[in-house]
Amino acid sequence: MYAVIVTGGKQYRVALGDSIFVEKLDVAEGADIDFDNVLMVGEGDTVQIGAPYVAGAKVTANVVAQTRGVKVRIMKFRRRKHHQKCTGHRQYLTQIEITGISAA
Repeated sequence: MYAVIVTGGKQYRVALGDSIFVEKLDVAEGADIDFDNVLMVGEGDTVQIGAPYVAGAKVTANVVAQTRGVKVRIMKFRRRKHHQKCTGHRQYLTQIEITGISAA
């Protein structure tokens, strides 16, 4: 069984036991979290597609860790002006493990 959920403005296709990184969620490590914004639920040949969300569908996950992603380097360069500027950014992420998918 798999589902497509929305969190942090992005869509993720998840299955039972998957471990994914999502945008930072304000939840403590080890806590459980429910995602009600389920766009699609599928199992084998049967697929339920929501408009926009599947009614009664829920994905349960466990928060594994609060971490940061890899550094993204931003280089600004102006030709012929002897000007360059390098900055960086590390995004805050939450690692979650999918523990349950239920569809009504």
